[in-house]
Amino acid sequence: MKTIAPYADIDADNGLDPDAFKPLTAEQAQALREKNPSLSPWWVVAGQVVMGLVAALAAWALTGKHNVAWSVGYGALAVALPAAVFARGLTGRFASLNPGSAAVGFLLWEMVKLVLTMAMLIAAPGLVVALSWPAMLVGLVLAMKVYWVAMLVAPRRVKHKA
Repeated sequence: MKTIAPYADIDADNGLDPDAFKPLTAEQAQALREKNPSLSPWWVVAGQVVMGLVAALAAWALTGKHNVAWSVGYGALAVALPAAVFARGLTGRFASLNPGSAAVGFLLWEMVKLVLTMAMLIAAPGLVVALSWPAMLVGLVLAMKVYWVAMLVAPRRVKHKA
């Protein structure tokens, strides 16, 4: 049976160097934050709303049917509205008190987002006249893909020299 050596016994001979990990200084951490700024969840929500509007207008222009445009728009709304609730929950006062509350808050608000999305999809036939399920799914998928687009085109902070 093989035993695991305590941390003090780990050396460069077995491929693990205890000195390889060094905590960052305050200046290094600040430089890293400036180089890789965090993405605001509100940026993503705004992108989803814009994508929903553009997709609904495109659906109306291509098909000439109002119900298809409303279905596409409602599909995007079924993503954007729960994402807005999620973003509000994550940016709230208690969201980052400590790492534990941040993790629990993330899981809680993600569950709220999923339940709200499911409720909106279940309510869709009663809210959208002559609902087109394929069109609604197109709006849903396009709005979900905004997460990837938002990461690619997110505004970057520019450091101004004084």
